[in-house]
Amino acid sequence: MQLQKGMTAIVTGGVSGLGEATAISLLERGLNVVAVDLNDERGQAMEQKYAGRLRYVKADVADEAQMQQAIAAAEAFGNLRALVHCAGIGGPLRLIEKDGSAGSLEKYTHIIRVNLIGSFNALRLAAVAMAKNEPVDGERGACVLTASVAGYEGQIGQIPYASSKAGVIGMTLVAARDLATKMIRVCTIAPGLFETPLLMRLPDDVLQSLGASVPNPSRLGRPSEYAMTALHILENPMLNGETIRLDGAIRMQPR
Repeated sequence: MQLQKGMTAIVTGGVSGLGEATAISLLERGLNVVAVDLNDERGQAMEQKYAGRLRYVKADVADEAQMQQAIAAAEAFGNLRALVHCAGIGGPLRLIEKDGSAGSLEKYTHIIRVNLIGSFNALRLAAVAMAKNEPVDGERGACVLTASVAGYEGQIGQIPYASSKAGVIGMTLVAARDLATKMIRVCTIAPGLFETPLLMRLPDDVLQSLGASVPNPSRLGRPSEYAMTALHILENPMLNGETIRLDGAIRMQPR
């Protein structure tokens, strides 16, 4: 799918980290962008900076009505052809906590709701909108989801995050097959250790240690590298139903 002026993309988690980098890359290619997030300050700043080409929509990705508003905003731009779904959360949780109590079901459910149900919700609503498009070169649209290497090698304390991301990996091929007759592709990126707002809160020595644990390149991934991969998926018509590890060959240890 040739990315070009006049197309519209929805980017969830679009005002920081991986999503922000992807939104900016799409804008640089001439697309209009609807950035879905919950950070009003950053969202409004981006909307002002890219006036007329980016609209910020405050929305919980797992909420049907709020995501429908985001879809409507994209359709108002016209020619919705792309979804890049980056929104997600994490948080430590163990099956048995240090005080001997059971891990919080509420916390587990919250992370699953945002990461897994939110992915399904964004994907299904965007696909319905894309299915209305006239095919161009055999495509009506393409969707990129975000998993994590934790979906393969979840570390101790990551059980809600790891299982939510494993769920995204599991839905990818099924979704691609489901949407094949609609000429809509679906792929997922599974990043390793990246320079995201959550990770960058850690002390410098910890960040250096994490970067050194990546075989090659021996550093943290850059949001721009995620964006490069997302745009390539959108443009390459044979990429479909695949989860691509973007991780410098890292394999996470138990701790």
